[in-house]
Amino acid sequence: MSETNPAAAATSAEAAPHRYTAALAAEIEARWQDFWDADGTYAAPNPTGDLAGDPEVVARPKKFIMDMFPYPSGAGLHVGHPLGYIATDVFARFQRMNGHNVLHTLGFDAFGLPAEQHAVQTGEHPRVTTEAAINNMKSQLRRLGLGHDKRRSFATIDPDYYKWTQWIFLQIFNSWYDDEADKARPISELIAQFESGERAVPGHTRAWHELTATERADVLGEFRLAYASDAPVNWCPGLGTVLANEEVTADGRSERGNFPVFKAKLRQWNMRITAYADRLLDDLNELDWPEAIKLQQRNWIGRSEGARVDFPIDGEKITVFTTRPDTLFGATYMVLAPEHPLVDRFVPAAWPEATHDVWTGGHATPAEAVAAYRAQAGAKSDVERQAEAKDKTGVFTGAYATNPVNGDKIPVFIADYVLMGYGTGAIMAVPAGDQRDFEFARAFELPIVCIVEPTDGRGTDTSTWEDAFGSYDAKIVNSSNDDVKLDGLPVAEAKARITEWLARKGIGEGTVNFRLRDWLFSRQRYWGEPFPIVYDEDGVVHALPESMLPLELPEVDDYSPRTFDPEDADTQPETPLSRDEDWVNVTLDLGDGPKKYRRETNTMPNWAGSCWYELRYLDPHNGEQLVDPQIEQYWMGPRAGMPHGGVDLYVGGAEHAVLHLLYARFWSKVLYDLGHVSSAEPFHKLFNQGMIQAYVYRDGRGFPVPAAEVEELGGEYYYQGEKVTRLLGKMGKSLKNAVTPDEICAEYGADTLRLYEMAMGPLDVSRPWDTRAVVGQFRLLQRLWRNIVDEATGEVTVTDAEADEETLRVLHKAIDGVRQDLEGLRFNTAIAKVTELNNHLTKAGGAVPRPVAEPLVLMIAPLAPHIAEELWRKLGHTDSVVHRDFPVADPQYVVDETVTCVVQIKGKVKARLEVSPAISDEELEKAALADELVVKALGGAGIRKVIVRAPKLVNIVTA
Repeated sequence: MSETNPAAAATSAEAAPHRYTAALAAEIEARWQDFWDADGTYAAPNPTGDLAGDPEVVARPKKFIMDMFPYPSGAGLHVGHPLGYIATDVFARFQRMNGHNVLHTLGFDAFGLPAEQHAVQTGEHPRVTTEAAINNMKSQLRRLGLGHDKRRSFATIDPDYYKWTQWIFLQIFNSWYDDEADKARPISELIAQFESGERAVPGHTRAWHELTATERADVLGEFRLAYASDAPVNWCPGLGTVLANEEVTADGRSERGNFPVFKAKLRQWNMRITAYADRLLDDLNELDWPEAIKLQQRNWIGRSEGARVDFPIDGEKITVFTTRPDTLFGATYMVLAPEHPLVDRFVPAAWPEATHDVWTGGHATPAEAVAAYRAQAGAKSDVERQAEAKDKTGVFTGAYATNPVNGDKIPVFIADYVLMGYGTGAIMAVPAGDQRDFEFARAFELPIVCIVEPTDGRGTDTSTWEDAFGSYDAKIVNSSNDDVKLDGLPVAEAKARITEWLARKGIGEGTVNFRLRDWLFSRQRYWGEPFPIVYDEDGVVHALPESMLPLELPEVDDYSPRTFDPEDADTQPETPLSRDEDWVNVTLDLGDGPKKYRRETNTMPNWAGSCWYELRYLDPHNGEQLVDPQIEQYWMGPRAGMPHGGVDLYVGGAEHAVLHLLYARFWSKVLYDLGHVSSAEPFHKLFNQGMIQAYVYRDGRGFPVPAAEVEELGGEYYYQGEKVTRLLGKMGKSLKNAVTPDEICAEYGADTLRLYEMAMGPLDVSRPWDTRAVVGQFRLLQRLWRNIVDEATGEVTVTDAEADEETLRVLHKAIDGVRQDLEGLRFNTAIAKVTELNNHLTKAGGAVPRPVAEPLVLMIAPLAPHIAEELWRKLGHTDSVVHRDFPVADPQYVVDETVTCVVQIKGKVKARLEVSPAISDEELEKAALADELVVKALGGAGIRKVIVRAPKLVNIVTA
């Protein structure tokens, strides 16, 4: 620790040469880290395979503890990053000391845009910068004393790893979802059904063997769980790639880099995650996850029950999904998303007679109006298109559809507030019951028909309404025809009746809709996993055989993706891989002789590698299979309380609720269905740690200034003499407020940093960093050291004498409390209890009894492992604390000898009794009524009731 007075520091060092200082901490920590590495202290044995170990250890209960994959940033770690890593390390150490075989390791999620953006700017290969960042991060993490099984670490950019990412993609590509079996099955089984005639070939009257290869591929593409399609996508010019819906923020910008995102139509790879929507929802109930995360996933999946309804139009039909089929009689127009593929089929050459001027947008023909409006809508983000406050815009297509319940011809519009990515991309507009439809109808002078009886006194004349009225409690009105009568029915009954009628007529059916959309799986970038896919000369997709995996990235000269004009249908993005002709165009023998093929030139998204990494930790060197089934069953298989299996504890940020977590669950379920794993869920227990925040100081221009150079004067803050503002926020290099763990380790030691981060507050709550407060935990370690080691001689000072009863009570209460706190991830309160015990020993003075010193060292071992190892060795032990048993409290010392019972009369405290914690209600009532103070306070008054809550309360109610 730094001293303000050098002379005083020198004197202190001479008087106490064996004092616990930052220098001594650094020496101890480096020595024990070397020992752990050489000894393989944290190696977790598997039941079989190359990591198989001591059968006795394997026979113990297991714990698989994981952190969310870190991305190796070139900027290195700041003190906010290790919060979760330290927490899982503490928990893992505690579980080892309780007899568990603990798997705890860490790999690196190393594909992604930051390294590629750097490569684009500098020309340096992203692998070079990524591996340098990984090495730096490994060094920083090692200094923290994290107990990882380093044999199991890897990076997603390792070809031996992404070989299996590609293999999993092929399993998904070669699968389809059987709705009857409610699971994925190999695509070969579907082909067999087509070949035998057991299943009709959709869209064809010819038999399967009569179809061309291209036709067969198109049919199978409608079933495969991984498929390519032409569809509207989120195009981000700033990143030169498309993004999944989950990667676009609420304000229509990229989650990475905050660039604007627009709609474009491209041919891309998709994952049919929607096939698993129901299972993804239902299985949440069995997971031990924060309710907030479960709610986010439920909302993102967005299950809603309603009806599918077909509206005839010019020999075609427009299908809509509605949760309120009971309002069909109030549908007075339809709205399609501008991108809807049906629009081009029914737009007439000229406007129909009597078309309202306000419907045409001033254009001479419907085709011209539609084209102009599409261009206008394409320049907006989804969020901008759906903004509630904006003016409603749209244009008439020139076509009319038929409302199937009353035969009315209703105009069909396109409008940007309807999105192709939600529902069917078309709505039946019921302006009386929906505010957006109401506003649109008023703007375009469309009819508004009341279909639920208002209960707010406004009446049924919609011309007087100022807004829409929708209710689930009202009666249905104006909603009957010769076949179906809804008038007077409550909503639920009306929905059931109209849905049955639609099904009977063959124009609709009850159905379930989901907000969830298939996962867009292509990226127009270089630094990602290549697809193990090639195309033949007819454009038919072929999967590479497993023997050709991994398909490695080629070396390229230019890492820049080239953007394109989304308004020009003839242009396509040019990916970095597409410019390597020798790599793209290949001759391969895929089983029917050498042929020419073209490789897929998109790459997988950065989420691919993190969809399955928990499985690679189990069996990291297996080159023959994804994971040995026996090993997977041992670590992740279902068991009591974990019906779907999974990791025992997974710690990470809440920001991945609908990205990584949803994707990983989907991949797990496919692998489970296909029989590759026994666990249908990847992570059984999820814990979201909070964030370490820091003060951001900004000058008059709003720019951050170095936080370390800011001075506080009279409650104001100044940088180089200029007043600055202070606001609590994120910590980061760009905000000039980052504190590195290296700095804190150098000044206080890693054990102090570990204790401070765990003591700052509850793990799931964000908390502000305060470097000045770190010294408090450093002093705790110094006092602990002094209670065992003589600072002048370095000799151990503990005695073999028995501890007094008061100390035994303090000790065992601490053991009991710390045990419960560590099990419940309440590390801050565990540290408080250790501190209380340590302070008790300090105040007691004299030599600390060995029966107290040793449990104290073992209790702090999960939190501050280096000093614990050192003290344990000094206490005469030759083994490591890592696998020592955690202390167990003696119940006789945990329970207080007496507790204070409050006696109230008429709600006022009149006496306090010291009683046994085990006293019964009857005994306590008798003692209270006999107490002199109580007798005096009653003064002979009659007693109406005595309420007893043993052992702490007696309440006497007088007559």
